[in-house]
Amino acid sequence: MTDAHSTPHIAEQAGTLLLGGDLPVHRLGFGAMRIVGEGVWGPPRDRDEALAVLRRTVELGINFIDTADSYGPQISEQLIREALYPYADDLVIGTKAGFVRTGPAQWHRLGRPEYLRQQVEVSLRNLGVERIDLMQLHRIDPEVPLADQLGALVELQGEGKVGHIGLSEVSVDELSAARAITPIASVQNQYAPSFRQSEDVLEQCEKDGIAFLPWAPVGRGEMAAADSPLAAIAAEHGVSPVQLALSWLLHRSPVMLPIPGTSRVAHLEENTAAAAVRLSPEEVERISQLLS
Repeated sequence: MTDAHSTPHIAEQAGTLLLGGDLPVHRLGFGAMRIVGEGVWGPPRDRDEALAVLRRTVELGINFIDTADSYGPQISEQLIREALYPYADDLVIGTKAGFVRTGPAQWHRLGRPEYLRQQVEVSLRNLGVERIDLMQLHRIDPEVPLADQLGALVELQGEGKVGHIGLSEVSVDELSAARAITPIASVQNQYAPSFRQSEDVLEQCEKDGIAFLPWAPVGRGEMAAADSPLAAIAAEHGVSPVQLALSWLLHRSPVMLPIPGTSRVAHLEENTAAAAVRLSPEEVERISQLLS
């Protein structure tokens, strides 16, 4: 199995993309949703392990962390600050706003401009920064004009509090509508080898040089199961099915920026080691066909 211990800064082997055209990040990031409690609610079960995960993240060469005000809520951002502040010069943190949380596993869209502005201010305070590198609209609120939702972020951008603006869970048409309002640096949609409903969005992002951040990049656990459909090919490479799935994503597109998340250091190291796995074009196609 590919080992992160033997290769310091192994995430660098995933290659680099320019997020928003000016922020160089390695193409294997970290999603900080799972470092909080069950149902993405409350404090982590093991606070010391959560902090260790975050510190190990940057030791492995990961320099992009994705979080959200709604993870906890607020707790994920606060843990990031506790573990990593003062931040390394090359660390890019993206966060999101646009959900209200009322309990474990409960999510409610809220895109009113005053709420988004309030939540950006909260994130600035929680993260301990003067500017958020990447501020993503967590979901488009159908009850609020898109121009108003993005307009709030554009205003904050003008005030120097937001660097780049991104979107989450959008269609090609929604991406086009957003880009008519303001430049979009990233799109974060669910995407995995076994879940490719956003193929058209990925292709549009690739065409326009927009970073594509697949969430749940190894599916809902099926890739890691004993009967994983990738088990045989993974064995040929001497890697885990999870590592193979992440490698497939990295090979799939140069704008792909997977953000696998975990609450355990061992899983983080396994995920990050995928940066060193090399696949031939034929193997990439074989996996594509296997999971189509």
